[in-house]
Amino acid sequence: MLDAPAAPEAAERTAVPGTELTAAAFASIAVAVPEQVRENAPIAERIGVEEDWIVERTGVRERRVARDDETLLDFATAAARTAVERAGLAPADIDLVLAATMSHDRITPNLGPLVAAELGTNTGALDVGAACTGFLSALAVGAPLVETGRARAVLVVGADLMTRLIDHDDRSTAALFGDGAGAAVIAPARAGGSIGPVLLGSDGERGPLVVAERAEAILRMEGQDTFREAVARLVTVTRDAAEAAGVGLDEIDAFIYHQANARILRAVGQRLKLPAERVVECISAYGNTSAASVPIALARAVEDGLVRPGSKVLLSAFGGGLTWGATVVEWEGVTDD
Repeated sequence: MLDAPAAPEAAERTAVPGTELTAAAFASIAVAVPEQVRENAPIAERIGVEEDWIVERTGVRERRVARDDETLLDFATAAARTAVERAGLAPADIDLVLAATMSHDRITPNLGPLVAAELGTNTGALDVGAACTGFLSALAVGAPLVETGRARAVLVVGADLMTRLIDHDDRSTAALFGDGAGAAVIAPARAGGSIGPVLLGSDGERGPLVVAERAEAILRMEGQDTFREAVARLVTVTRDAAEAAGVGLDEIDAFIYHQANARILRAVGQRLKLPAERVVECISAYGNTSAASVPIALARAVEDGLVRPGSKVLLSAFGGGLTWGATVVEWEGVTDD
């Protein structure tokens, strides 16, 4: 497993080896989602089920869907630009852009450099491919750069247009996914915030449970096996991340999991005996947005007041690969206004 944990004036661009680490924290959080809302009715009619069937199996009641003339870059850039502004920075202050996605507009160029260009900077930029765990994986790469002083600020983006990767006649995926983007700036902590160790894991042998072949470019998923793997991995990595951060589960104010499926969220919460009101659930409004899921859920929790300055927040995800991860964050007080 990998280890990792946001106000720029506290660090130089590079640090002398052996110097004391600086705590990294979230300096901002922002989201961008399509205006177009697609409810369950037309999907249910197409796949031959009742709307209640979709809600019972997935928890999704509606999702945001990009128009044909909208691109992944549009939403990734919108979220990124807002995140940079909310952090009180200019694009030139960002030393690295990390973009997590599995639904690129093109095979190349990658999303990260395109986002950087849209922001008006030619800073370093690259993509992170870890499916639904992508935002956490990018966080694991970016936070240590801030901690060691090798970067003053890192922009982490999670964005996916999943409705363009699904078979709209496949009952296992047609109603589950949505589109959107989220972004955060990670910089040296100013007000006691921090990002704890980011624990990551993978199991490539089980990877074919969630697969999209290049020729078809359609996501296929073994639902039941994926469900079992997701619950087991999320339960374990939650405990491990809390232990690595030196906190008990009862000390964590909000549990923000990848919004994969409402039944997965409930199962994880029950196994860990988590208070239901502390487990964030917004899949009903957005569907599964893959790499955008964790930042969208985090922003929603901040907006709803569940996450406040000083809150301890667990972020965790499971995705194709198979990949999974978790970290405990102490929230510094940024908002999503």
